[in-house]
Amino acid sequence: MKLHHFIITLLFVCSTQLSIAEVTLPNVLSDGMVLQRNENVKLWGWANTGEKVQITTSWNSKKYQVETSIAAKWEIEVSTPEAGGPYTITIKGDENEVVLKNVLIGEVWVCSGQSNMQWSATTSAGIDNAQYEIENANYPNIRFFTVPRRTSEHPQENLPGRWDECTPETMKDFSAVAYFFARRLQEELNIPVGLIDNAWGGSPAEVWATKSVFDENDDLREVAKNLEDTPWSPVTPSFLYNGMVHALTPFKIAGTIWYQGESNVSRHAHYKKMFSEMVGSWRKAWGYNFPFYYVQIAPYKYDNPEEGAHLRNVQREALEVIPNSGMVVVSDIATVNDIHPPNKQDVGLRLANLALKKTYKSYEDEVNGPLFKKHQIDGKKVEVTFDHAEGLMVRGKKLTHFEVAGSDGKYHPAKATIKNDKVIVSSKNVPQPVNVRFAFSNTAEPNLFNGAGLPASTFISE
Repeated sequence: MKLHHFIITLLFVCSTQLSIAEVTLPNVLSDGMVLQRNENVKLWGWANTGEKVQITTSWNSKKYQVETSIAAKWEIEVSTPEAGGPYTITIKGDENEVVLKNVLIGEVWVCSGQSNMQWSATTSAGIDNAQYEIENANYPNIRFFTVPRRTSEHPQENLPGRWDECTPETMKDFSAVAYFFARRLQEELNIPVGLIDNAWGGSPAEVWATKSVFDENDDLREVAKNLEDTPWSPVTPSFLYNGMVHALTPFKIAGTIWYQGESNVSRHAHYKKMFSEMVGSWRKAWGYNFPFYYVQIAPYKYDNPEEGAHLRNVQREALEVIPNSGMVVVSDIATVNDIHPPNKQDVGLRLANLALKKTYKSYEDEVNGPLFKKHQIDGKKVEVTFDHAEGLMVRGKKLTHFEVAGSDGKYHPAKATIKNDKVIVSSKNVPQPVNVRFAFSNTAEPNLFNGAGLPASTFISE
């Protein structure tokens, strides 16, 4: 009888404890975070079903109230001011109160991809001038949120991580490309910048796309089925999106910077569609077409001839099918024997200049290298026209890495000269040229630049 009473009492205590659920928040909503400025941003979390949750924002002392749904979740939009801070946000429920401190209002960017985005000042061989960069990384208005490596079969509603101020100690293990990107933005805009780094070295694009991409595209699904296991990254489609992206999608961002593609060179024929579908799936999950700026992979000694060049070319072509996007070319700062070039400063700078010009309209100079526009046959010669070609120039005595092909499709090295910001190409071995290509080898480091000192992209006219 006593045991019976004990069990009843224990069940009563347990049920009482279960009914008293404190207000909790996802980890991305925490002390030190940056919220997107001049926006209606979402705050969300969990509490008892039917519980009334009150939110107070210190920048305007405004109070909001929301009732928790039957699923024990709540969410509400609050309006943010122009950049500034630090502020507090108070979230009060029936059983507890959470105060978020040291909150800044500014610009928030997701920084994703594979190892070249993940690469930090202290990773392996590090970066150029690593010690100097680390010692001078005192930027309290730049904030870092690092998403630990996580996979999942299903989309997750929360993920680990915390916000940190940029100091020499926190910068040294954070994405170097992302840090240099943020440093340039802050120097130009003088506002807080929040960076969310969720890169995973060696990861193929397939693991970053939502499940719907493969449900809706039979060809991509079949290609993804044949991905071979690697020691660097999981290859199961959508596993990194589920574990490292989905939980972030309620969080308002300014845009995304992306450095990936090396793990897709063997599947370059499918990459343009895979990449564009992946970007589209992220924008659909967030609910708006945020800017997406990416890095074209650098020249490197890949196993199979031309596969790196093909991937660079389809990254160039993806600009035409991904709206509100931009690409930076890094062939001039490559290390063909190392897939991780140590010059991360210029990569971050070029990405930031793209954002400053296209997103923030605060930069007037050219931010793109020459991009192939069209070719025209003129007898034995081919006239190549580029976008972003003002001040077209060669670094060195003569232009390199141009080839032409006739109707047989066989390419031969060609002579190339600049005339009126166009390139005139010809080869004695091809008296009737049909197509032209440029920088079409894995390790090509060509010498064609525009007046802004930015390198031309790999292309093939076929």
